[in-house]
Amino acid sequence: MKRGLFITFEGPEGSGKSTQLRILGKRLRGKNLPVLETAEPGGTPIGLQIRRVLLDAKNQELCPTAELLLMFAARAQNVDQAILPALAAGHVVLCDRFTDSTLVYQGAARGLGTELVYEVDRIACRGLVPDLTLVIDVDIETGLARAHRRNQRTQDSETRLDEQSLEFYRKVRAAYQQLAEDEPRRVKVIDGSREEEDVKKAVWEAVQAPLQTLLA
Repeated sequence: MKRGLFITFEGPEGSGKSTQLRILGKRLRGKNLPVLETAEPGGTPIGLQIRRVLLDAKNQELCPTAELLLMFAARAQNVDQAILPALAAGHVVLCDRFTDSTLVYQGAARGLGTELVYEVDRIACRGLVPDLTLVIDVDIETGLARAHRRNQRTQDSETRLDEQSLEFYRKVRAAYQQLAEDEPRRVKVIDGSREEEDVKKAVWEAVQAPLQTLLA
């Protein structure tokens, strides 16, 4: 059986990436493709427990190194328990964040550096790299306004990473843009400030080439 397709969605807070992931998943299922939708941190029962620690607004004292290691602990569980089995079964895996998020948030914005992130990734993910990464990009003000409205609407307590400094978010966005420059074949930036329908069309266009490889 042919290996499946691994597509990740990335972007700053409030970019709309999670919405676009769900839209794509529904469209792919409509074409009778088997799809696994997953998210990080999370994706498994163990990962969800780690997620609560990572994102709880009460845990402001969580240090950057502990944050990075917890992210990869959740990711390692997701890779072994969910992602690799789905890919081995020929499924399309859509993941809301993956190692690129750790490169951007902990490596760049927290200042831990890319070398450390890649070293832990080697242990946790054992060489697994997305076939395609879609960075849904929005300006900082728009993204934070969306995130804060969402949090108020849902009364979500998982807001720790929505409550960082503006300088932190500037570093995040700049790091995503640098990532796209460094890996243009894998990482595609999509303007998330447009209407949802326009973003959906851009996402669908971006996935056509890798989908053809899967279906060939």
